[in-house]
Amino acid sequence: MARYDTLSQLDAQSLSGFDMIIDARSPGEFAEDHLPGAVNLPVLDDDQRAEVGTLYAQVSPFEARRKGAALVARNVAAHLETALSDKPKGFKPLVYCWRGGMRSNSFAIILASVGWRTCVIDGGYRTWRRTVIEGIERTAPGLTLIVVDGQTGSGKTVLLHRLAERGEQVVDLEGLAAHRGSAFGAEPEREQPSQKAFETGLWSVLAGLDLARPVFIEAESALVGRCRIPAPLWEAMKASPRVEVRVPAGARAAHTLETYPDMVGDADRIADALDRLIPLHGKAKVAEWRALAEAGAFRAFAEALILEHYDPAYTRARKRQKDGPAAVVEAARLDKAWLDSLADQLLTAAKRLVRS
Repeated sequence: MARYDTLSQLDAQSLSGFDMIIDARSPGEFAEDHLPGAVNLPVLDDDQRAEVGTLYAQVSPFEARRKGAALVARNVAAHLETALSDKPKGFKPLVYCWRGGMRSNSFAIILASVGWRTCVIDGGYRTWRRTVIEGIERTAPGLTLIVVDGQTGSGKTVLLHRLAERGEQVVDLEGLAAHRGSAFGAEPEREQPSQKAFETGLWSVLAGLDLARPVFIEAESALVGRCRIPAPLWEAMKASPRVEVRVPAGARAAHTLETYPDMVGDADRIADALDRLIPLHGKAKVAEWRALAEAGAFRAFAEALILEHYDPAYTRARKRQKDGPAAVVEAARLDKAWLDSLADQLLTAAKRLVRS
């Protein structure tokens, strides 16, 4: 019988040694989460997996295995004739399924029979999941975090991007969560990842950080949209110094319109977001904001939301914190020159905070 190897240590170095990481699970399992860079070549699709599972539970394990074997052979043959048809003799694939069982082993036997240097993840996706959880738990407490805080529209996310362009270490939680962190924060044409996929993305970033250097991260609530920041990182953020970005309300309103151009042209999304604010502000106040949006007065609409909803919420949240900001950086506007100034101020503050 063709032989294949197993891999139990999952890190960037070990994973980089393979030409392709093959996720043999069903498309539904793959969509929930998968190893970074993995390609989904399912040996059973979602319906077939359900069919085999039903046979196992209601008829017999033997009938389920016989049916499953036929489906697996057919599906792997299709992959060999399509996605794998151009792979050379020295091709080195890594295969995994849910727990390193029959699906990945069946696939690996066939790939090894071709002559490819095939490897299976010992324990499958569950091994990867443990790697992610343990990695975040181990790494987060050792990070030297600088938490970039500030009221809505103060350019925190774009400031993080500016720092990343300068070679600084940044964790963009909103980017990882595909959400801009407010009632209007859902991103068009991009669904939020599952919690597991969010944590996989987060660990992929954390694993590449130099723990001897500071890491800039935006202040967030525990939830970014529906994605929850893992407790070890959340606790580290709460214990880390905050640098507050202060920008006038008018400039923040203008920046908000630049940040949410998709919202301006989508009356239904505005209406849905405003409906979620009714329990907090009442129908009369929300009707005032709705009227501004319907009249196309988006600058006044954005400024009203900032002054009457977001700023008071920010003030209430900060009152619950024991300590004030460790430093403050300020800008009159959020154009390129002022963003560069904010980045300079933030780096200066960070150097001082790291030394202290």
